Amino acid sequence: MKLKRFLLRYYPPGIILEYVQGGEVKTKSIDLLDLNAATDVGALVEDIRKSEPLITASRKDQVVHLILRLQEKLGQPVDHKFHLFKVLRAHILPLTNVAFNKSGSCFITGSYDRTCKVWDTASGEELRSLEGHRNVVYAIAFNNPYGDKIATGSFDKTCKLWSVDTGKCYYTFRGHTAEIVCLSFNLQSTLVATGSMDTTAKLWDIQNGEEVVRLTGHSAEIIALSFNTTGDRVITGSFDHTVAVWDVDTGRRIHTLIGHRAEISSAQFNWDCTLIITGSMDKTCMLWNALSGKRVATLSGHDDEVLDVCFDYTGQRIATASADGSARVYDAETKKCIAKLEGHGGEISKICFNPQGSRILTASSDKTARLWDPQTGQCIQILEGHNDEIFSCAFNYKGNIIITGSKDNTCRIWR
Repeated sequence: MKLKRFLLRYYPPGIILEYVQGGEVKTKSIDLLDLNAATDVGALVEDIRKSEPLITASRKDQVVHLILRLQEKLGQPVDHKFHLFKVLRAHILPLTNVAFNKSGSCFITGSYDRTCKVWDTASGEELRSLEGHRNVVYAIAFNNPYGDKIATGSFDKTCKLWSVDTGKCYYTFRGHTAEIVCLSFNLQSTLVATGSMDTTAKLWDIQNGEEVVRLTGHSAEIIALSFNTTGDRVITGSFDHTVAVWDVDTGRRIHTLIGHRAEISSAQFNWDCTLIITGSMDKTCMLWNALSGKRVATLSGHDDEVLDVCFDYTGQRIATASADGSARVYDAETKKCIAKLEGHGGEISKICFNPQGSRILTASSDKTARLWDPQTGQCIQILEGHNDEIFSCAFNYKGNIIITGSKDNTCRIWR
């Protein structure tokens, strides 16, 4: 096999090989789930080379360097105290979502004011305003790990693809007949998926702006979607109480995950694409085998709707956020609840792990965000100051900067 180009990118918890074979760009992901501060990186790379012919002797140093950088990040101290760095009067109407690029050098905010804004993290300065939608900009994303494009999904039924560097709109994707409420790039940055209140999802080619596949079959609104790491599967979560697993190339529905008794709120693959976690208004989360479509476990314990779910970056733990004001951490292997995160005075709409897996961040209608120890469930820090509910929050890749977005029209940078 002749390789014309070879690129390495690290993306927790693994590395992505990008190469050209027969004129076609291909990617392979190698997981590093067992990497820790004590791992012998030289020995690890030798093991990887035995099973991965793409990593030749001449590439070995490149891989070692990359994994050492990853190891350094994993070893960073966890007792970081966050302080308010800047309050950004970001929009003239409430924010909908916030998201970092891969390096954390900039982030984006979407708003009811019909714009998406790009911000410099280090200075808090507005870099550009992406204007052109005719209604609420609800779903936003960078094409991480590349970070050179932004997708915005709007209540105006369109999705737009933008250049991060220039703010130019490459394409406007038209075809949905109702609001777009979720979107996602595949990790290979060749496709963007959009989910709509019209009950369909669509896959769009970001090179030529064409609709590639239309995913039909849900009987109610699609409000969550996610690609797997390898990019050959996408899942859609719907108000029809089901999650569908689709083949990306053909648009064929491979599995329908049936079991929830109310609307789906959230759905996500783990890193190695073997498991899917779903959250529902029926107060439960369910864990599914991604290959067979069979339910592995029902994670119960919340007293109200589950509003958000996520895996940590290794896929070994699951965090759930609920309208009951609490969050929970479960072990993905034993399916047992290992920590209860209690203290918020209102519903928790967003939950995420830091990339190191040592902290959990929650955003709540009580106007605070909180940092937690996922092992003990102890609240480490309360981020206070917003004047209305916080419904979006994110860590940067290093885990040392946080952004929170609120109904009070502001975004706050903590570091």
